[in-house]
Amino acid sequence: MDDAPPYPPIEPTSFDLIVIGTGLPQSVIAAAASSAGKSVLHLDNNSFYGGHFSSLNLEEFSSFLTSQSSISSSQPNPPPSAATDAIDHVALDLRTRPMYSDVEITSHCSDLLEHSRKFNLDVSGPRVLFCADAAVNLMLKSGASQYLEFKGIDASFVCDADGQFSTVPDSRAAIFKDRTLSLTEKNQLMRFFKLVQGHLAASDEAENDANGRISEEDLESPFVEFLNKMRLPPKIKSYRSHRPFLSNIIVLYAIAMADYDQDDIVVCKDILNTKNGIDRLALFHSSVGRFTNALGALIYPIYGQGELPQAFCRRAAVKGCLYVLRMPVIALLMEKESGHCKGVRLASGQDIFSQKLLVDPSFVVSVPVAPSQLDCLPESPQVINQVDAKQKVVRGVCIMKNSLKPDVTNFVFVYPPRSLYPEQVMVIRAIQIGSSLAVCPSGMFVLYLSTLCNDATQGKELLQAAIKSLFTLPVSGIPENSSSVDSENMEEAKPTLLWSALYTQELATGSYESINSTSMPDGNLNYNVLLDATVKLFHQMYPQEELFPETTSPENFEDDDGLSP
Repeated sequence: MDDAPPYPPIEPTSFDLIVIGTGLPQSVIAAAASSAGKSVLHLDNNSFYGGHFSSLNLEEFSSFLTSQSSISSSQPNPPPSAATDAIDHVALDLRTRPMYSDVEITSHCSDLLEHSRKFNLDVSGPRVLFCADAAVNLMLKSGASQYLEFKGIDASFVCDADGQFSTVPDSRAAIFKDRTLSLTEKNQLMRFFKLVQGHLAASDEAENDANGRISEEDLESPFVEFLNKMRLPPKIKSYRSHRPFLSNIIVLYAIAMADYDQDDIVVCKDILNTKNGIDRLALFHSSVGRFTNALGALIYPIYGQGELPQAFCRRAAVKGCLYVLRMPVIALLMEKESGHCKGVRLASGQDIFSQKLLVDPSFVVSVPVAPSQLDCLPESPQVINQVDAKQKVVRGVCIMKNSLKPDVTNFVFVYPPRSLYPEQVMVIRAIQIGSSLAVCPSGMFVLYLSTLCNDATQGKELLQAAIKSLFTLPVSGIPENSSSVDSENMEEAKPTLLWSALYTQELATGSYESINSTSMPDGNLNYNVLLDATVKLFHQMYPQEELFPETTSPENFEDDDGLSP
């Protein structure tokens, strides 16, 4: 950023909306506002798009995490803003706080950096999209899908402490092909899914027909109790035969995507009720086979998840949004009379004006608690955003030369609660991606893992236990390309870990009057919750505007190479 040439003055100097940061939520709102006819200036101090949602090469990935975990030492010191305050406004210094901590990057392969530019590593991984989820529908509606290509995820699994995988049956055909299920078990499982489909069909009908619907009492009950009531087959109810009381593993954690141990109400912070569980099953099964180039429920963008914010930025640019990268914002301009934000001051010294401002969640500014206190800013600081210190996301990225499953390239899997050790109360979600999706060199694979936690140390220990169950760590003094495993045992050998990164990410969001803030990447596998919040924020900012009103209907975009029905 220090080597970037100086920018000429930005014209015009007044916009309907200024957006700071090119993360996915900011990019969606920039595209939506531009489509609604608003003039938008979109700024980013990075040289790349995506921010916390970006996909970076190996060197950039390491540099980004390191710099974002120690921002205070790398932040430029802006000149005192008060010296250039205008009659009607005051400039408040804008700074960035670290959103990552406990960054551990380990390399066991000395020549990996030679292939750095062939990697596209997701900062917010693991992430996938359900073919029928809100993110896909938003891309189709907005037209952003024109700039994206996807490939299907091959399979879903549940994993145990020994690194053994069990298939998640995601369709009627998969159930009947599963040789580990008896005919009776297959029929039981089919009856369960038929009941769910019947309930959804009855709910969609105009007439309130109680026939075929699950009772209101059952819908409000914990999903785990409903699954026990349905008496699903042992493989579906209990993943490991010596743990018969850990019920409904596959449905609860691999399909309904519950995060906490649903069998332990004491430790579970988010009990999944039957209604929400049924909705998640419906999303999963309606996603299967929606697109001809993705036969399963899940898809992944070629070149990584960082392509999503870039696609919305492209859509915004087509609608007239102005983009300036490598441009830090050093101060906010606040009206003295009202206390509202009226613009920003750039590192170039230029002031840009707007009545609406949207910022990255990592930005912090000292704001007076009342307009009357504008003359005594140092004595009354107030932060725009508050970090949600109660919960964090611990993420992991691993690089290896062999697939965790020799016959599958791209797949997702989950470690259910208590699958690694008895005290485990959180789920670990993971996805392996190969070179066919252009995220790594040919012959290599990338693994993403994440878990929610209250304590960063506990979260990292959980991911380390998962990594230990999946990989062979190189022995000190033995070259990486040599093998200490007999050829007759090679088939059963675990892949060797070449490189890994573990880091803790804060969860943050917030706003202060005319200053709006988006959210950091959450701990979910998809983007539905994050995009729901983004859409609500857009409507709060522009209550009279329709979201992407001028775009072509979704059906016309589904013929695109990226998303084909």
